Amino acid sequence: MPLVEDNETLRHILLNARTIAVVGLSEKPWRDSHTVSAYLQDKGYRIIPVNPVISSVLGVKSVPRLEDIEEQVDIVDVFRRPGYVPAIVESAIDIGAETLWLQSGIIHEAAAIRASEAGMNVVMDRCIRVAHSLLVRQNYSRA
Repeated sequence: MPLVEDNETLRHILLNARTIAVVGLSEKPWRDSHTVSAYLQDKGYRIIPVNPVISSVLGVKSVPRLEDIEEQVDIVDVFRRPGYVPAIVESAIDIGAETLWLQSGIIHEAAAIRASEAGMNVVMDRCIRVAHSLLVRQNYSRA
């Protein structure tokens, strides 16, 4: 399966992305989805929370579904259990997202293949925060 695993391609994705939809972003500050999203926001990315049970988080209005986003999404960052991933992939394809990023511990081979076959970059079982901190210069400014 063609997963993105080489550092140069990962760096390219992270440097060229502007908008990241975070599926499963929690308003609880101790949750990984919250701390990772706050980090990304601090690095200059536009974060769009995708969670039907909260109204806003990190100062941004939440949307219930990916299809409710009214702008181009570069990365769909997933913090949901693997069983939810196939439906998320279909939504990501529908909105024309460029990259599907499944966080550490989230593995779904069939959904990853589907996303890849639809032309998306696919990163699986890898933390976007860790990748960013390792691959993008610490002093890099997105503004």
